Amino acid sequence: MRHVESLSRSIRPRSTKSDTHARQGGRGLGQGDLGKSLADRVLYRDGLILVIDKPAGIVVHPGPSRGPNLEHRFDELRFGLPQPPALAHRLDRDTSGCLVLGRHPKALRRLGALFAAGRAEKVYWAIVEGRPSEAEGRIETGLKKLTRGTSWRMVIDPAGQNSVTEYRVRSAASGRTWLELRPRTGRTHQIRVHCAALGCPVVGDPSYGKGATGEPMLLHARSIVLPLYPARAPLEITAPVPLHTAAALEKLGYKEVPTA
Repeated sequence: MRHVESLSRSIRPRSTKSDTHARQGGRGLGQGDLGKSLADRVLYRDGLILVIDKPAGIVVHPGPSRGPNLEHRFDELRFGLPQPPALAHRLDRDTSGCLVLGRHPKALRRLGALFAAGRAEKVYWAIVEGRPSEAEGRIETGLKKLTRGTSWRMVIDPAGQNSVTEYRVRSAASGRTWLELRPRTGRTHQIRVHCAALGCPVVGDPSYGKGATGEPMLLHARSIVLPLYPARAPLEITAPVPLHTAAALEKLGYKEVPTA
């Protein structure tokens, strides 16, 4: 097992009617496609939380560009409550998959404690360039935000926040690898920087990858496990693979499992 620890080099970029509802598995929509309603993308709903299937190609909250974002559509997800839900965590613009929302302040506090304690088990799928030297491993580094003018990036720095990602190879072919990644901390751009530290940047990553390839970034938040209710089994939610990622995964042996 490979253990990458305390790397000091920078990774430089190029320039329903019921209140309980679940939908899992299958194949998702295309990149940036919200469908007719954001409610169509709900994977799980109960009295405290929602988990939605975030499409790649859209930011989750407003930014300086004031372009399209998910938050401005959250009013569609009230489902009878007086206020819309709010983000419990974030995904990058070009990352697809499971995104957790709290439906009210009490829910957000509980979710915040869960994420802060590292008790939310997240699994990501990525297609990366090249292949790691070991079939599985652990990457542990410091991560620090470096700001220059109006732009910023994350760099590996021993003085930065401790960041841990575990990975394993699921398959490899034609110079690319399908990785399963489990982040044990939740730093900004963590998985993307750690894959680059392995020498295997995420395909299509505009900041830490090989530059412009014309491909979308192939990083998907596949599933999340939330031990939210002490008297119940943990919630397990899986996001369907979006079309642009499925096409690339199929070249690496992925086969869609039919759902009921």
